[in-house]
Amino acid sequence: RVTAVEGLADRPGTFYMGATGGGVWKTHDFGASWRNVSDGFFNTPSIGAICVDQDHPETVYVGTGTDGLRSNLITGKGIYKSTDGGRTWIFSGLEKTGQIGAVELDPENPQTVFVAAIGQAFQPNSERGIFRSTDGGSTWKHVLFHSDTVGAVDLEIAPQHPHIIYAALWRAERKPWTIISGASEGGIYKSTDGGDHWSKLTEGLPDGLIGKIDLAVSADDPKRVYALIEAPDDRGGLYRSDNFGASFRLVSNRPDLVNRPFYYCNVEANPQNANTVFVLANRYMRSYDAGESWERISSPHGDNHDLWIHPRDTMILIQCNDGGANVSADYGRTWST
Repeated sequence: RVTAVEGLADRPGTFYMGATGGGVWKTHDFGASWRNVSDGFFNTPSIGAICVDQDHPETVYVGTGTDGLRSNLITGKGIYKSTDGGRTWIFSGLEKTGQIGAVELDPENPQTVFVAAIGQAFQPNSERGIFRSTDGGSTWKHVLFHSDTVGAVDLEIAPQHPHIIYAALWRAERKPWTIISGASEGGIYKSTDGGDHWSKLTEGLPDGLIGKIDLAVSADDPKRVYALIEAPDDRGGLYRSDNFGASFRLVSNRPDLVNRPFYYCNVEANPQNANTVFVLANRYMRSYDAGESWERISSPHGDNHDLWIHPRDTMILIQCNDGGANVSADYGRTWST
């Protein structure tokens, strides 16, 4: 199964995928063929996030440790970086963070790297939260820490406003027989100074018990923030803010948007149309009206985990699921195997 995908904006046929136990793979031909690029370099085959520096596409960061916290997950071992398009890799730190949910670069200064660390799945640890590097991953600073049981599962940087950063905090602990997902702690945090200081967002969001959260923003409307939230009863679902997170409202609580969220909980917005939003869960879902109504769309396999949409040609995308990764050049009408 694959839980992380990323593409190259200036090379439309080139993509990376990260498996939960098979490392990082790369294709140059729209998914017709793949080759492994991480074997011999990584100390773990479990991949949580892939981030390409789109202005310097030979530079790639990989956060290890999948965010799908099944009982048979493999532990992450930190961050790896390549400066030659995945031919070679160097270890870049954060070895004890466990599972990593997201890696993002400052679009105006790609030497500034942010990592959302979920933490060790089976035990408490202090290496949870948001980490920031200002030297391309050589050193790291812990800029958001809640506790040794509450980590960061996702982060997003507001388009055209790189000083505005959103982070999703999640109380998660895996046991062989169950998953602890959520607590009265956690939720969405925001920084307006590039990660130096953070405040919790609450207006319109669920109070009390809150679980896993995934975030999405679109360059088409930098003010809009989507949040897919696990919460009890009818409070879970897709929330939307149209004012940089100052307030949210629940736009849909369809059960199939947030089913089995510890395993799959992902929302993505079309970079050229903020009203088009995708949710990946057991099914692959799409909305054309900012989350108000939904349609099911087909993917080659169920249990969907991640989606990357080309920022300039949104007909091109890569989607992943428990069957692998699939590339489309026609907006998902047809797929690679």
